[in-house]
Order: sequence, then structure tokens, then C-alpha cells
Amino acid sequence: MATLRSLVAVADAGGVTRAAGFLHLTQSAVSMQLKRLEDLLDVQLLDRSARTIAFTASGDQLLGYARRMVAMNDEIVARLTAPEFAGTLRLGVPHDIVYPAIPQVLKQFNAVYPAIRIVLESSNTHTLKESFAKGACDVILTTETTLGHGGKTLACRPLHWIGAQGGAAWRQRPLSISFGRLCTFRPLVVAALDRAEIPWQMLLETDNDSAIHATVSADLAVHTAIEGTQAQQLVRIDHGGALPELPAQLINLYSAEGKLSEPLAHLVVLLSDRMGER
Repeated sequence: MATLRSLVAVADAGGVTRAAGFLHLTQSAVSMQLKRLEDLLDVQLLDRSARTIAFTASGDQLLGYARRMVAMNDEIVARLTAPEFAGTLRLGVPHDIVYPAIPQVLKQFNAVYPAIRIVLESSNTHTLKESFAKGACDVILTTETTLGHGGKTLACRPLHWIGAQGGAAWRQRPLSISFGRLCTFRPLVVAALDRAEIPWQMLLETDNDSAIHATVSADLAVHTAIEGTQAQQLVRIDHGGALPELPAQLINLYSAEGKLSEPLAHLVVLLSDRMGER
């Protein structure tokens, strides 16, 4: 692992000297680690003819494996030597951005902290912010056009019109729309339609996402979704300007200070990595 860690450090630092500083080793010690790898594998990993650090094709290939092996090694050590935390963390996420990121986050978190139970609350942004203010959630994600006090913006993504595959509901006037009663997108959509002087009607107003998806997939109405989060059976509408542009949405994170600070911090990192990918 020491030789592989030296290889990764040299790649990340851009040179043996800087890598030695990161690893708290001498430059000659790092060079010896790399030479040991080359002797062990009987391949040349570095192109030493260049003035700057350069990897050979074999070096580039080994680097990919080395990164994964070092990361797995560190995860095993952290898992088996870290204090055993136990308790409950409460995570709030707007229902429309639960997929695909949140299941992956929960799986990764459970692998590191199996004794901690995460209670997932899925609701609208307004309700989640109220729960967070009352201390009923330890960390929440929100979809907003601005960032509130104490929050952190993870991503800014477009808000798109979505409808049935091959649907034509978006062409009809008045335009039939389907939204949740407390959906934060709803007033934005209504205002955009009014500014564009497009007549509309609320075909379905409900608290049930499944009912909305059923109505839209039946091509009876249209809906909106943040890019990359629409239900599998729905598609982005290629309206060619027939519908108004919608404001981009911020995916914000708010976290509390308090108990289980280390697991909570780890959860925040996982959420930040997953939601900030795009």
C-alpha cells in the first residue's frame, strides 16, 4: 500500500518533491517506492526523459487501480478502527429529487455507520424548512431560487417542462398543468405562463406524486422537473419556444450542529458529492 500511495501522491502533486511533502517522506524515499513498484512489476511507470512528471501507458493503467486500492484500504481501516456511533439522524429531502442520488447516499452511509439509523422525510421545501427550524430534521435538502441563511448551495440546475413520451398535451390551450398543492415550482410556473399570456388550467392539484405522474404520463397535463430528476416514464418536452423558459433551481443544503457530529459531517459530504455531480 505504501508504494501505491506514493504513486497516487506523485500523480496528484505533480512531482516527487511535492508528493514527498504530502507523505512526510524524503524525496529519495518516494523515488525508491516508485522504483520498487517498477522492479516488482517489471515495467517502466514514469517517463524520466521529460522535464516534468509524466506517466507511461503502464503507469497510467496502474494509477487507476492504485487509486481504488488506496481508497478501499482507507475505508476498511476507518470502518474497523473508528468509534462505534449509534443513534438516529433525520434527513429531509424534497420528494422530486430523492431519485437517483439519495438511495446511493443512504447505502454509502450505512456501509460506514451501520449502527446509525437514518430517518428519511420526503416532503416539499416549505415543510422541510419548517421541520428543520423546529429541530425535527438534522439535515435537509431544498429546491429554491435563492439561498437562505446558514445554507450551502450544492448545485444550480435548469427547471424543465416534462410530459408523456410522444405527448401533445403541451400544445393544447388552455394548457393543462398538474402540481402538488405546496410545490415550490407551482407559483414560478404560473407566473411564467401569465407573463407569456398563455392560458392555463390546473387539471390536478394533489399531495400525491403518483397521481401527478399518472396524469402526465397519460398525456392529460404537463408538469415540471429539475434536470435529471424526472420520473422514468416522463420526458423533457421539446417545445421549441412554445412554452416559457423557467428559472433555474438551486439545490441547497442546511445542516444542524449537535450530536453525532462526525456521522452528520460524513452524511453532508456524501450529499454534497452526489447532488453536486452535474
